[in-house]
Amino acid sequence: MGVASLVLGIVAVVFALIPFIGIAAFFIGGIGLILGVIVLFQKARKKGTAIAGVILAVASFIIAGAITGGTAVAVDEALKDAEASMESSAPADSAGEEPASSSGGEDKADSDAKSDDIPTEHKSALKSAENYDSTMHMSKDALFDQLTSEFDQFTKEAAQYAVDNVDADWNANALESAKNYQETMSMSPEAIRTQLTSEFDQFTKEQADYAVSNLN
Repeated sequence: MGVASLVLGIVAVVFALIPFIGIAAFFIGGIGLILGVIVLFQKARKKGTAIAGVILAVASFIIAGAITGGTAVAVDEALKDAEASMESSAPADSAGEEPASSSGGEDKADSDAKSDDIPTEHKSALKSAENYDSTMHMSKDALFDQLTSEFDQFTKEAAQYAVDNVDADWNANALESAKNYQETMSMSPEAIRTQLTSEFDQFTKEQADYAVSNLN
């Protein structure tokens, strides 16, 4: 099963790199992850291939999430551009329209103006950050690293804008990650605390303390 986990992990990474069908990596990688975890709990088994399979499965989740999120953002931006083009080319209504006199119209105009001042890349980075936050429960620093990685390739400025403006609860993300380690890897509270503050998860000590203290 260790070899099967490794093979499935490799296949999941390959699928994750392909836009549109990369979502299949979640299914394939999930199977590989389960097989790898099973082998890790069998004392008589060699665990090298199982560990590699688990790592590749997790990597496929991250890659698939990044590429799927990036593709969705690109499609959404294209649709918005097409919609804006159609609106600008449509003929204006003739007489009979009363000008807006309420302050609501002015507020909307101010909001639109502020939105237009934000670079497109910053908006795309924010949408990707929101996608990662809802699916991967990452820390602020890990999210920044992911956005500036070779997979997402956002600039540091765009990534910083995204992590500063995403509506994320970092304590809640730390707790969700801790629960995942507890349920899938059966890790001790102290091992979970160490993992949460590692270079991989990059949660703060306070966030890790919150997560461990709120585990069931």
